[in-house]
Amino acid sequence: MKRFLAAAAFLALPLTGIAQTDAKTDLQGIWQAKGAAYLDLEKFVVEPAGGKIPYRADALAKRKENFEKRETADTVKKCFLPGVPRINLLPMPFQIFQSGKFVAIVYQYAHAYRTISLDVSQHLDGIDFWMGDSRGHWEGSTLVVDVADFNDQTWLDAAGDYHSDALHVVERYTRTGPRTITYEATIDDPKVFTHAWTIHVPLELNTEKNARLMEYECDGAGKGTQ
Repeated sequence: MKRFLAAAAFLALPLTGIAQTDAKTDLQGIWQAKGAAYLDLEKFVVEPAGGKIPYRADALAKRKENFEKRETADTVKKCFLPGVPRINLLPMPFQIFQSGKFVAIVYQYAHAYRTISLDVSQHLDGIDFWMGDSRGHWEGSTLVVDVADFNDQTWLDAAGDYHSDALHVVERYTRTGPRTITYEATIDDPKVFTHAWTIHVPLELNTEKNARLMEYECDGAGKGTQ
């Protein structure tokens, strides 16, 4: 119920600027990532060439430790919010709403949601979030979302790939067909990686009649009920 109340409040926002939503920029609907990027993000790296996450030498030991302890140390298994981009990659659907100067994403996982401001304002200072702070703008028909102000508690996938509180993510949502979005995320964190790297993951629209998000409750052991 919480996610539907959040969506209802969002849809009550003024609709000024909604003309921006045409066939190419209409991202609304229920979407789900294809593939298993949530398990091992490195398999979806497109930049740099070679498909390897560019860890700093002094950060590899932590990644190895995370992998070895992944069954108990992964915060998603404790029902914490997954962070960005991981929440978009989970094997659960999410719904995109567009209204005026905002885009909202409501997730089936654990009542999570994001509100993306399109007013090109600055990120907040001196505060951090599990899901970061999202600010967006349009580049042609692509929604570009700049996400910062993260804490250092989330992982990027179930394999133990991680980040620090210096994480900076730039997402790009491009409508590529009636049922497809190409989702791109460029991940930068100078404390953990030698340079930025980018993943591409396809998103598929749920076109079933009366499709909707289900209520999902995480049980504290990495499992959930619907």
